[in-house]
Amino acid sequence: MRQARRGVPRSVPVERGRQHGPRHGTDPGRRPFVLRPGLPARVRGPRGHRGRQAGEGPVWIADPGYLLVSDLGTAAGTQQVQPSTIHRLSPPAPAETFVAASGSNGLALSSDGQQIVAATHDNRTVSAFRLSDGARTVVAADYRGRAFNSPNDVTVRAGGVVYFTDPNFQRGRRTDEMGGRTGVFRVVNGQVTLVDNTVRQPNGIALSPDGRKLYVGAYGENRIYAYAVQPDGSIGARTIFAAIGSPDGVTVDCAGNLYWVSHNEGRVHVFSPAGAELATISSGPEATNAAFGGPDRRTLYITAGRTGIYGIYNIPLGVAGYPY
Repeated sequence: MRQARRGVPRSVPVERGRQHGPRHGTDPGRRPFVLRPGLPARVRGPRGHRGRQAGEGPVWIADPGYLLVSDLGTAAGTQQVQPSTIHRLSPPAPAETFVAASGSNGLALSSDGQQIVAATHDNRTVSAFRLSDGARTVVAADYRGRAFNSPNDVTVRAGGVVYFTDPNFQRGRRTDEMGGRTGVFRVVNGQVTLVDNTVRQPNGIALSPDGRKLYVGAYGENRIYAYAVQPDGSIGARTIFAAIGSPDGVTVDCAGNLYWVSHNEGRVHVFSPAGAELATISSGPEATNAAFGGPDRRTLYITAGRTGIYGIYNIPLGVAGYPY
């Protein structure tokens, strides 16, 4: 057990899982999410309503104050594509549908605060949903005429530069147009450029608060990479930032610490900007993602739970998330 720093709770050990990928099983019923209150150190709370299969991509909307979450269902149809809905939660009220049939996974707030940018695996694109009415537009349609695998997570830099990961987790039976590679991409004014196509199953992605580093979790390598970001948003050298099992979603606090979810371990690893592990937070089995929110942005929300009983947990921390 390691002493926490900068307001981060102490480590709590959990049993390591044996799952080898973000797989999901049979859909037991379509119940909406409800926020589950957490407790310090070990994140736990009474069971509320359940997600259909897996909760993903939480993002906090500060005004008027609510959480958006992607709720993934069971793969269906001849192409075996997972359906998805974006739910809106205003704690402690039950969730309501924000965008039905969104086809989304990871979510991020646009730089102007008017839209949600989403990794949308339903049509293998990156999309934007307007907060005022949920209207959908395309941010990135393809790469040089080739369809992406299944965009998974997304982050947005000041000025509107979008970065996203493209593993093949939700590609289903659709044709591989990426030549067997999975990668990381950048979008500037609708123009897509390749960041890295040597990362095996890239998953969570985040920027440092100053926008000078891009972090990517390589799910297939059990590594987290850091890339230097140039002033124009282009990407420089890559280094190994840290190593954890099955790195999934990630969020960042205002001090630049990273909160990286380990899917199989069911916990959140907290790293300093230099890559030193500060603490871990036990989140329960099959954790997927995390985001800061609440009135002061000092609440960490975590999506976790076994297939069919996914929920959202929260834990108060002594540090605010970014932006704050």
